Amino acid sequence: MASKPDETRDGVPLTNLDQPLFDGAEATKRDLVDYLDAVHERMLPGLRNRPLSVIRVRPGQEPFMQKNVPKYTPEWVKTATVWAEASKREVSYALCDDRRTLLWFANQRAVEYHPTLMRADRWDRVTQLVFDLDPPEGETFGMAVQAAFLVRQALTEAGLEGAVKTSGAKGVHVFVPIDESVSIEDAAAATRAVAARAERIDPAVATTAYIKEERGGKVFVDSTRSGGATVVAAYSPRVRPGTPVSFPVGWDDLDRVAPRDFTVRNTPGLLGSADRWAAQLPAPQSLPDDLLEEGRAIPIARVVAMHEGKRRARARRTAAEEG
Repeated sequence: MASKPDETRDGVPLTNLDQPLFDGAEATKRDLVDYLDAVHERMLPGLRNRPLSVIRVRPGQEPFMQKNVPKYTPEWVKTATVWAEASKREVSYALCDDRRTLLWFANQRAVEYHPTLMRADRWDRVTQLVFDLDPPEGETFGMAVQAAFLVRQALTEAGLEGAVKTSGAKGVHVFVPIDESVSIEDAAAATRAVAARAERIDPAVATTAYIKEERGGKVFVDSTRSGGATVVAAYSPRVRPGTPVSFPVGWDDLDRVAPRDFTVRNTPGLLGSADRWAAQLPAPQSLPDDLLEEGRAIPIARVVAMHEGKRRARARRTAAEEG
């Protein structure tokens, strides 16, 4: 016989609310539920109608990413079925379109929310370019901020605008909404071009080197978020010490904050009356032809890295055979 839930919200039974969320979380499951409920009106627009992957943390287990909805998912949770080329199977993703679904995920101990860049009703288009700015190991958030301003300068010079948020981990995300005239391939090309331009502005700070060993202590301007990729949603918590959240801070405040300033426990009190992320996001933009042309000529980083990995493996084998 099922145990009685601690409480019920929007028809969703909530259980074990006083359990610690994960080691080092400085938060309970109740804190997660309360937080997601407090921000649901701000967070749902970034999740709605987008296939969703979540990172869950069960007691005593390592965090894991869930793409396929489990068999026990309630029938009222909307889903979208997608063919996953990498695993050669169909994946049934949840669509987190409402408060009830978000609360159900919270009760499943889903801490992180990673929607796709495309909507479920338009698989041939992404709705934004995304730049993930990842500082090198041991480096401060300040380096990622420097790189974000380089991306902003490159965007401005191309006649484009972007919105900025903390990643909730140690980096920064820049989002550039684009209109539906842009194919997935061209959106990926434009992302590569902006990243290359940011690197050229200050190559001492930013790099587009996909292979970690080649980054030389610089901030990686990740231009590979395209097509079927996901990115953590604005306001999503992260599985990190203190349970920080990905928070929109605005360009004017970016160099005055740190990722740990925004957690599931204090962020509801920082929200104010306006939706910061909605206010920051510019209207969808068209991409200039010269940007697309430049990007089409830049090889896809993952493909280059794959070929380089194979070349190095061959070289090692040859050296071993000759040695």
